[in-house]
Amino acid sequence: MPIKSEYAQGTPDWVDLQTSDQDAAKKFYAELLGWEYDDRPMPEGPVYSMATVRGENVAAIAPLQPDAAAAGAPANWNTYIAVDDVDETVAKVPGAGGQVLMPAFDVGEAGRMSFVTDPTGAAVGLWQANKHIGATLVGDPGACLWNELNTDDVDTALAFYNSVFGITSSKMPMGPEYTYTLLEVGDDQVGGCGEPMKRGTPNHWRVYFAVEDVDASAAKAVELGGTIVEEAMDIPTVGRMAAVTDPQGAIFSIMTPEERQDQ
Repeated sequence: MPIKSEYAQGTPDWVDLQTSDQDAAKKFYAELLGWEYDDRPMPEGPVYSMATVRGENVAAIAPLQPDAAAAGAPANWNTYIAVDDVDETVAKVPGAGGQVLMPAFDVGEAGRMSFVTDPTGAAVGLWQANKHIGATLVGDPGACLWNELNTDDVDTALAFYNSVFGITSSKMPMGPEYTYTLLEVGDDQVGGCGEPMKRGTPNHWRVYFAVEDVDASAAKAVELGGTIVEEAMDIPTVGRMAAVTDPQGAIFSIMTPEERQDQ
């Protein structure tokens, strides 16, 4: 059970869902991933439902912001990247070709955050931890396993994340026609980057959750009102994965790592 107590600058450290139906989403993920919830009213804002596995924080579910909901924004999963100083990091974004969507602000005593887009249009959160470090459990079933930037301009995106966050990268060939990019902080692999599997998919950060059995979990997602958008497949040396949506349309991936498939 990989327990986390801190995150290095540049490491994805948290994920949350903004949805059009918070109660329905909570029920879906509880049944699919075994989540329990700690509902936390936010100052002058909505309830932030902290999702837990065995008492450890793994993610959160919140309603879409009223203006976003009114504009018809889709439900979506957000990835947050740990930063040592959010104001200093945000100041680098425009010069690196990105856009600041939400200036830095304090979230009570939990931490300080901002939202930006990279030059390819993918939105990402920045999190400077105080009392909330991010996910305290990663990798185990029900917890986030991987964060992946899906973008149609990998080189431009990589330059941005290196300039703003100090993230480096290395290439991992996956067959004769496709090369995957690993995102690295120091000696640690902290995420991935590659072109979307389906053309026309908006550039975005994809969240992967660990499950015991990908095929069974994908079938369960459909039973609960979700859809399958990428059929289950084996990735050599990595594991078996699929991509699904929840009933409100938020896309996420599920994966059983290779080392768990034989257990």
